[in-house]
Amino acid sequence: MHIVSRDSPCYYLTSVARDRLPIFRTEAIKVIACSALDEARRSGKFALYAYVIMPDHIHVITDSILSATRTLQFINGITGRRVIDYLKEQNHEGSLKKLRHEIRPRRYSYSLWDHHPDARLLLSEKMLMQRVHYTHQNPVRAGLVEHPEEYRWSSVRCWSRKILQDEPLLMDIDRIRWRKK
Repeated sequence: MHIVSRDSPCYYLTSVARDRLPIFRTEAIKVIACSALDEARRSGKFALYAYVIMPDHIHVITDSILSATRTLQFINGITGRRVIDYLKEQNHEGSLKKLRHEIRPRRYSYSLWDHHPDARLLLSEKMLMQRVHYTHQNPVRAGLVEHPEEYRWSSVRCWSRKILQDEPLLMDIDRIRWRKK
C-alpha cells in the first residue's frame, strides 16, 4: 500500500514527442502506447495511478518505488521502442524520417521523445488529486472531447469506477492507502 506523503511521494511525469510530432493521433498507436505503459509498469514494478495519451505527449502519475529518472527510462524506453517498431513494420517513412537522427555517417537511429521530460513530485493527497483532475481534463482543454469520460485514452473511467469492458489500460488505484478524514 502507498500512503502519499513527503516520504513517499507520487511522480507526475510528462513526456513530449520529439519536435511535438503528433505521433499518438491514431488508435493503433494509442493501443501500442497503452500496452507499452503496462509493460513498463510490470518491468519496473511500479504502480500507475493515472494517465492520458495526447496526440504529442503523455502524462503519467506513478508511485515512487523507483526514482523519477528510472521510471521514465522504463516508460520512454519501452513506449519508444514499441512505437518505432510499429512505424517500421507499417512503412511509415514520413514519421520515421522526422524521428531519425544520425549516430555515425550514414547510420541512423530513431528517438520518439524529446530529451527534456518533466517530473514533478506530488507530496500529498491533495497534490495527487489536483494532478489527476488536470490529467483527465487535458483532452477537454485540447478540444478533443467535451467531457473527460468521452476520451478513451485516459484513466478517467478508472477513477470514476465506470470501467469499460475493453478499457485500454487499468490503474493501480487500489494500491493507494487514503488517510482517514
